[in-house]
Amino acid sequence: MSVLRPVKRAVAGLLLGTVLAAPVWAQPIVIAIGSEPSTLDPQLRDDGGERAVNDNIYETLMARTPTGELVPGLAAAAPTQVDATTWQFKLRDGVKFHNGEPFNADAVVASVARIIDPANKSEQIAYLETIEGATKVDDLTVNVTTKGPDPILPSRMYWMKIIPPGYATSGDLAGAPVGTGPYKFDSWNRGTDLKLVANADYWDGAPQIAEVTYRFVPEPGTRLSGLTAGEFDLITSLLPEFTTSVPKFAAVPGLETSVIVLGTDNEVTKDPKVREALNLAIDRNAMAEGMFMGYATVAKGTHVNPAAFGYNANLEPYAYDPERARALIKEAGAEGRPLVLVGESGRWLKDREQIEAVAAYWGETGLAVQTEIQEFSQYLDSLMGDGPRPDAIFIANSNELLDADREMSYIYHKDGKASSNSNAEMAAMIDAARSETDVAKRQGLYEQVQKMGRDLNYTVPLFNLNDIYGMSERLDWKPRVDAKLMVKEMKVTE
Repeated sequence: MSVLRPVKRAVAGLLLGTVLAAPVWAQPIVIAIGSEPSTLDPQLRDDGGERAVNDNIYETLMARTPTGELVPGLAAAAPTQVDATTWQFKLRDGVKFHNGEPFNADAVVASVARIIDPANKSEQIAYLETIEGATKVDDLTVNVTTKGPDPILPSRMYWMKIIPPGYATSGDLAGAPVGTGPYKFDSWNRGTDLKLVANADYWDGAPQIAEVTYRFVPEPGTRLSGLTAGEFDLITSLLPEFTTSVPKFAAVPGLETSVIVLGTDNEVTKDPKVREALNLAIDRNAMAEGMFMGYATVAKGTHVNPAAFGYNANLEPYAYDPERARALIKEAGAEGRPLVLVGESGRWLKDREQIEAVAAYWGETGLAVQTEIQEFSQYLDSLMGDGPRPDAIFIANSNELLDADREMSYIYHKDGKASSNSNAEMAAMIDAARSETDVAKRQGLYEQVQKMGRDLNYTVPLFNLNDIYGMSERLDWKPRVDAKLMVKEMKVTE
């Protein structure tokens, strides 16, 4: 729709003495998400609730199309490689942050320095830890340097959000974010909702929807009832059994793989027999059929998503062998011993149901299994904090990099934020793969790591999940392969 058309209609209405309704594109929408952001700082926590909001406030040097193609974002073009460890980015001219600060090389340098600073303990470092720093060439040119060759550096710059350096020092990134994106922060009612308004001065043209409110609704049933009652225009993680009960729905193969990370140095789960038993005890096919109704597939022995480079297609799903599982627990002398499975509820599709079903299967092996469902901020601390590692912790792991380095460095590397092992040999292989520029060799290294992880039962891979959304009749939107809720890509129809 032409931006001028609603203005012409409004002027005509005034001349005729009539009152016209607000143009369709100016109407607000409401999105219900499963978890409230733990912060609105875009660089510190690895929090899907934060990203759902901040993907519309902040931007990155590189972007992706809805189908996943990597394209320039705040960069004016794809980067050029100066040498083995230096990538040069030319920046868009004339872009400003919402507070008026200019987007330029200084902003990029400050953003890189802040997110990789060890003192900030960013949970997002698995995406960016190859980066050594950034230097300004001129106002619109930046060189990003890496610790070694990094063939996927351009993809990494799809992750890192660019912040205004002045505001980052004196403002409140955690509570009142300021970016360059198509939407500006308006208000946040803690525990209830958060509102963004359109950025009329957005460099790529004002978005069509003038206002979006995010409601924090952990319970899938409450999200469903709100959608059917007309309170919401979009809900995430629509339960498969209700796809026929909503005005509209859409589902796409997602980038999330549900997996349980085992604490391989913990008292009970350090025993390889116990870890093997935990994998053999679960009837994944029954769970996939009963819970997901075709909207998930059984993961093939790895938490790496099939869409990612480096995925090992040769691995097979773990067998379901409850008798063998019970025998292994008995051989390990673990009958009656406690095991705590940590998780959350509402963030991912059927997360609580998966956790409870797995705990029930594990309980049948003879272990004394307890579940601990935590509030999301506490859960993130359990997953990625500095404290003791849980015996077992559930996560639906995503991979916006579309490269196995994300899952390797995050969960398998001994220094990874969500890692629960201390295997130096595996870590060395991951480090080698990260800087390997030969595509075939890199693929081979990732396949070896995944086979090692499967053989050692470091994780309990469950399902490759679909993203399922419920929508109001008036919302026109096609889901993205990376699950981002880009409001600028949405429209409201008559």
